[in-house]
Amino acid sequence: MDSISTGFIFDWDGVVIDSHAAHEESWGMLFDELGRPMPGDFFKKTFGIRNQQIIPAWFDFVHADDHREIARLGDRKEELYRDILRRDGIEPLPGVLALLQELKALGIPRAVGSSTPRLNIETVMEMAGLNGLFDAMVSAEDVTLGKPDPQVFLKAAQKIDRSPERCLVIEDAYVGIEAGKRAGMKVVAVATTHPLGSLKAADAAFANLAGLGAEGMLESVGLIRTSKPQQSQA
Repeated sequence: MDSISTGFIFDWDGVVIDSHAAHEESWGMLFDELGRPMPGDFFKKTFGIRNQQIIPAWFDFVHADDHREIARLGDRKEELYRDILRRDGIEPLPGVLALLQELKALGIPRAVGSSTPRLNIETVMEMAGLNGLFDAMVSAEDVTLGKPDPQVFLKAAQKIDRSPERCLVIEDAYVGIEAGKRAGMKVVAVATTHPLGSLKAADAAFANLAGLGAEGMLESVGLIRTSKPQQSQA
């Protein structure tokens, strides 16, 4: 099969950008505003999960059915996060821009599949020069179930008109890798959040995207096979 029949779906935080520090700081600021200490293992255990799941699980004064309060706290946390980005700036992770440009030139569709709110993604795209490099976006507002449920990736595949088995997901989080596999897609993991050796559930894993071309990535997960010239026999 040729590469143009495939589609690439990118997780956002930890794949396109390294926003860990900004997210952790914004959660800390929210805890401070509420007059509560942030648990030491909070960020590690919640990264990649939707705010709608995090808040009722970790804020004991918020009931799971109090959707208005969950939304209010989630919106405040994301407002703090965007303020931090505007203060500090943000750049794409190594290899991301080159890969997106190559995929666009080849006509391979590219989608974002993330639990991140749409306004966060749009803010970063503008700041980091990524406008026009994605064909579709599925964000927190578009799904009702967070990762590891595969809903976000299945919706992204629909938006770029590709069947799940012809999609390659790029992820950094354990829950995202599981979601990609549950969607019936191939998954490439990058070691921006977890150690490389711990990403064995993915079909292939790399330290980052630097130097990785479209063909090499697709071949690494078996979506294409390049024909190599046979050696002449004496």
